[in-house]
Amino acid sequence: MKIEAEPSLYTVKAILILDNDGDRLFAKYYDDTYPSVKEQKAFEKNIFNKTHRTDSEIALLEGLTVVYKSSIDLYFYVIGSSYENELMLMAVLNCLFDSLSQMLRKNVEKRALLENMEGLFLAVDEIVDGGVILESDPQQVVHRVALRVSRNVFLCIPASIHKHPPQPDLLDVSSSWGS
Repeated sequence: MKIEAEPSLYTVKAILILDNDGDRLFAKYYDDTYPSVKEQKAFEKNIFNKTHRTDSEIALLEGLTVVYKSSIDLYFYVIGSSYENELMLMAVLNCLFDSLSQMLRKNVEKRALLENMEGLFLAVDEIVDGGVILESDPQQVVHRVALRVSRNVFLCIPASIHKHPPQPDLLDVSSSWGS
């Protein structure tokens, strides 16, 4: 007899960005699956060792669904439970990556990311809150980050985003939440 998990809005368990040595650059855990920093870092090393040499985009590891992608010297991970919809997790991953790509002028690499951590924190907060997916449109995320940053000197946000902000989709309720 298979036990189905109850549907939940709490889709994302963690978002990670590791460098090409598997060291943490950014980690946000949304539940207590790994309550201590020691357990988190052990999980991060394990996930990096299992994924950094593969070309796939998804893995099942320690009872969790992991979607990931790499860019130059960075590895991006979005983690959900084993029964989570991979397409939803991939939407979060793509939104994060595409948002950062726009904010960093397509220069998604370690140095540029470290110089723009404020934008990363704001982008993650716009995409996921407490494990609940709020936004999956990178244009909306970049626009909201630009509005929240008092001085855009820290971010390389293209001027076109400021002049022509994306219009909210009337049918997309998620884009009007959290504003």
